[in-house]
Amino acid sequence: MKKRYDDLDTYIKDLKAEIAKNDQCATHYYNLGLALLTKRDFVAAEEAFLEAVRNSPHLAEAYVQLGGICLERGDLDGCLRYNEEAANCRAKFPVPLSNIAFVHLQRGEPDKAITVLRKALKWDPKFVQAQNALATALYMKGEYQACERACQEAIKLEPSFAPAWNNLALVLFELERFEEADEAIQKAKELGFDVPEGLIEELRMRAHRQP
Repeated sequence: MKKRYDDLDTYIKDLKAEIAKNDQCATHYYNLGLALLTKRDFVAAEEAFLEAVRNSPHLAEAYVQLGGICLERGDLDGCLRYNEEAANCRAKFPVPLSNIAFVHLQRGEPDKAITVLRKALKWDPKFVQAQNALATALYMKGEYQACERACQEAIKLEPSFAPAWNNLALVLFELERFEEADEAIQKAKELGFDVPEGLIEELRMRAHRQP
């Protein structure tokens, strides 16, 4: 029976004790890494995940976590490399594909992002983060009608996913459907998204200019 923990430090201590008895168990290292991430101890977490993949070179989830740590310190190359490794380790694993797309978006490469996002959504059509990232990529390419459809699909999958409402507001703004854009902004704000004040102000100005 699995032991329950109310105290994270005790859980970490017990994991380290288990590792001391068996230092080749990738699962213990992986769980230790997750626990250390919760404490935002990125250096120690990274070492734990590296030990996990040393002991289990095909542990895709550990590569994803290593990519996330790279992203935390602004290392896009490292994030891309680890997520590509994760995708190579496990076929049909959409999470690293979405992360790879995120790097492409950060680099201003929407076409590359779209290619991997469509693959991610093929494996998991309900992956709302990937659907929303697809909307972002289409927006970057100026394909506003397709972007709007992608936003609506993301909202259909998860109506409370605030970033999709923000993306919808952006594309409706570009389509000069200002009243609908304002409604989308209000929805994003209600759901806790920090909508840029500049967008809100620009929307007000455009709305007032309409006949």
